[in-house]
Amino acid sequence: MKNNKITLAALSLAATMMLVACGGGGGGSGSSGSASPSTPASTSTPASTPVTGTQSTPQYAAGSAQLAMFNQVNAYRQQCGFPAVQQNTVLDQAVQAHAMWEGLNNQVADNETAGQQGFTGVSYLDRAVHFGFPSGAIAGGVSAAYYTTTNTSETQYGQTLVNEWFSGVYHAPVLLTPITKIGVGEYETAFNGSPEVWGSLTLADTSMQQLTTSGPITFPCQGTTGVPPKSYLENPTPPNTSGPWGTPVIVMGNATDTIVLTSGTMTDPSGNVINLQLLYSANDPNKRLQSYQAVAYPATPLAPNTTYTVSVSGTMNGNAFTKPPYTFTTGNIVW
Repeated sequence: MKNNKITLAALSLAATMMLVACGGGGGGSGSSGSASPSTPASTSTPASTPVTGTQSTPQYAAGSAQLAMFNQVNAYRQQCGFPAVQQNTVLDQAVQAHAMWEGLNNQVADNETAGQQGFTGVSYLDRAVHFGFPSGAIAGGVSAAYYTTTNTSETQYGQTLVNEWFSGVYHAPVLLTPITKIGVGEYETAFNGSPEVWGSLTLADTSMQQLTTSGPITFPCQGTTGVPPKSYLENPTPPNTSGPWGTPVIVMGNATDTIVLTSGTMTDPSGNVINLQLLYSANDPNKRLQSYQAVAYPATPLAPNTTYTVSVSGTMNGNAFTKPPYTFTTGNIVW
């Protein structure tokens, strides 16, 4: 039994930082709450400069939640053609301090408040700079916590946090943004004798990377397996949902691109066609998605352990694109 409490922040250019409202926790088994994410409104992608603390291979302890979180994010990103992230030890310090701040204050939040236990900076960028990251960086992140009455492995704790983020219509685009330095933090407290797991990720760099030259890319993509079949209680609530929704398909271009979706479907093994909700910057009532991002998602949950065929079409910079039909398979993860 889990009580999930999720929140995440905007990835924003330091000069145009968009602060977001933080959500709270739900009140029952499997309930969740989240903040209102947005992503960088970058108009250029200059070459990234070397950043102190960046590691060529991850140095997280074997079997740790931090290593599991890092590996899960990279596995999802690389499988679908998004650039791999690299561990940065400066960001590790900042985000570990934030995860600890959450646990000490029993609070899931993106922004810290001066005077509280463990305070190291208000925003993800503030905390990164506090520990030595370049002050002009693009920076942001995600944070979450959940309570479980079942003691499992540290690896499972880390994977659960990442899968929660990737199931959100507004959450997943943040972790797929082409920013490649990452810090990972995880902290544990106890509630009623069982673990409460607090986690946070910070993504930051001096620039965004070029993502694609031949049309947008998606997550999930062909062959992706084990993705959560549903999510719920995201804040803001994804449009046209009245309860849990299904696996979101993220469509992403480069920072200078503009994506509009015109059609999207999922087909289950029995041939039933699900018309997807189409969300992009121009029609997003919550104004969280940037022009180079779009999401197609079923308004109701998908079935666990089931293979679906996806078809998505739209325009990028006014030029029509159609992603060839492809398949992905859900797991049995249920929040």
